[in-house]
Amino acid sequence: MLGNRPWGEWISEYAKSHTHPVNRLCHTVGIPMIAASVPLAAASPFIPRLWKVPATLFAVGWGFQFVGHAFERKPPEFLKDWRFLFVGLRWWAAKMAGRA
Repeated sequence: MLGNRPWGEWISEYAKSHTHPVNRLCHTVGIPMIAASVPLAAASPFIPRLWKVPATLFAVGWGFQFVGHAFERKPPEFLKDWRFLFVGLRWWAAKMAGRA
């Protein structure tokens, strides 16, 4: 799926499109919101009205992403390669660990 490229290369390329401080902040906040929405959405059929929480997290998280890219003045990486949709969370984890 990653085309024989190591994760480090993907994260490095992703980081090049996320250099503006506002964009980095927006992604630092938005990516975990989107990630948290997935398991909550999976649980929502079993808990009445829970669907509102993951839907809100997902929408607001993506809002942060696009606001950040407006400041960066670059389109999101996933528009040129869909696999970057899976790189953002790894970039966030590396950033939280002090490696990005």
